[in-house]
Amino acid sequence: MPPLNLTSLAPATFILASIPGMERSHIWISIPFCSMYLAALLGNGVVLFVIRTERSLHQPMFLFLAMLAIADLMLSTTTVPKMLALFWFSMGQISFSACLAQMFFLHFSFSAESMILLAMAFDRFVAICYPPRYGAVLTHSAAVKTGLVALLRSFCIIFPCIFLLQRLPFCGHHVIPHTYCEHMGIAWLACADISVNVLYGLAVPFAAIVLDVILIAVSYVLILLALFRLPSRTARLKAFNTCSSHVCVILLFYILAFFTVLRHRFGQEIPHHVHILLANFYVLFFPMVYGVRTQQIKEKVVKVFVCPKSHLLRE
Repeated sequence: MPPLNLTSLAPATFILASIPGMERSHIWISIPFCSMYLAALLGNGVVLFVIRTERSLHQPMFLFLAMLAIADLMLSTTTVPKMLALFWFSMGQISFSACLAQMFFLHFSFSAESMILLAMAFDRFVAICYPPRYGAVLTHSAAVKTGLVALLRSFCIIFPCIFLLQRLPFCGHHVIPHTYCEHMGIAWLACADISVNVLYGLAVPFAAIVLDVILIAVSYVLILLALFRLPSRTARLKAFNTCSSHVCVILLFYILAFFTVLRHRFGQEIPHHVHILLANFYVLFFPMVYGVRTQQIKEKVVKVFVCPKSHLLRE
């Protein structure tokens, strides 16, 4: 009986197969993806710079926004550079350890973003429903502790996925039909029972995200009830405008995320190239849209970059 080839249990490299059936369109697809990535880098970099330099923005609301910008940068930078190398130079090879690292940071940043969005919803809830208590409840220390809890929760949820994948044999299967590594995309290549991976990948992270969604929904229902009780129509509109962009981004974030997660389990009839395009769109569009839409950030960007002299004189 020939000896067992242990190297097949953990392949040295995987091959990212990009978007099956659209290989001839790689260059054209890469143009909007590269543009969106550069916009995400610029937009989130500006948000972080402005929040860091403007003392008036050292408040919990903007600290959460800075955390979200960092998570956005991690989400897009984890996937897009390798994706562009694949599109431009056909560099589809990725080592097993690098693939696991990409998978970890991809899911880690998503989980962290979900909790940060929950924290931002709670921030708006306290600000609108209990404004006299806002300063006592949402302190700088509370915001920092919330960020640390988001990191710890995300780490504890995603880190076991590494061990769940390392235990699997792959028997020579090493082509991932995607532009980046994700938990179930790797697990489906294994030549062994992956029911534990499916159960964990669906139950634990999904349960945490669903809990976040429920709490966010409850927060905004209470916010809407509080808005309807405001005596002034102008006050209602002003309060609503502070939440509208947040609500739109939350809907976009979770709709695309749930589609990506559930497609592996229940959406096999969806064309594979459609799923990959939407998954790539997800890691690019969300990091690009939110921070610079906040009105206070817009005003400070104008002061810092458009009218720097007047800004310095004011300081």
